[in-house]
Amino acid sequence: MHKRVMDLDPLVEDLIFAVEQMVRHVRQSTHTGGLSTAASSALGRLSREGPHRLTELARAEGVSQPNMTQLVTRMERVGLVRRVADTSDARGVLVEVTDTGLAVFRQRRAERAEALQTLVEELSEPEQRAVRIALPALARAIQDRQTRS
Repeated sequence: MHKRVMDLDPLVEDLIFAVEQMVRHVRQSTHTGGLSTAASSALGRLSREGPHRLTELARAEGVSQPNMTQLVTRMERVGLVRRVADTSDARGVLVEVTDTGLAVFRQRRAERAEALQTLVEELSEPEQRAVRIALPALARAIQDRQTRS
């Protein structure tokens, strides 16, 4: 199957491998908008959470401010986002998703959902039940960890 690396628990290593394969498959199943992973992630965050300052968006996405500025400029050129005045601070600028950007986000999400649904449907019923329990539990653990940080 695949070579073992380092001294990881074999169950954890198998889980990492499975998650990486699943994420790669779902990402490769998404074509709308022709976005990079970074652009797709930033667009998703803006769509879910609303407008952000560039510095906040860069921090949340784990990239430098100059890189985020370049990314936002590229997304702005194709009409996915726009910069608007921050009503709470006249000197500030927010980045918000446009209607076009929201439509692209929704279509990409639908494509990913369809790819994941197809994978789940190929599983046996017990495997489907396990996925329905395990994945939401992992998502909650991640959310809890982020809330504590």
